Amino acid sequence: MRVGILIYTNLMSNKQYYVYILTNFSKTVLYCGITNDLKRRVWEHKQNIIEGFTKKYLVHDLVYYEIFQDPENAIQREKQIKNYSRHKKEKMILEFNPKLKDLYEEITK
Repeated sequence: MRVGILIYTNLMSNKQYYVYILTNFSKTVLYCGITNDLKRRVWEHKQNIIEGFTKKYLVHDLVYYEIFQDPENAIQREKQIKNYSRHKKEKMILEFNPKLKDLYEEITK
């Protein structure tokens, strides 16, 4: 009975996980992160609520994201992207977002 409840709960929970990349105004810095609430997390970066790298280098613009249904795949993808060269990250971002526009407004609609 417990297994049935667990499976049902997992099927009913449409939880999503996001791997995202932010950059600064001059597009010289890239930051890759993971979250289960992309709107909130990007807002926190934009408000400089999070101490550390993104606050220090004013990394506020969302330029790339991927959506996952489970945290394990999202974590694995984040690690993979973090190991990419700068060139490979830039190519991936440009394929997704050729104008390098901040996608925050797009995800908050």
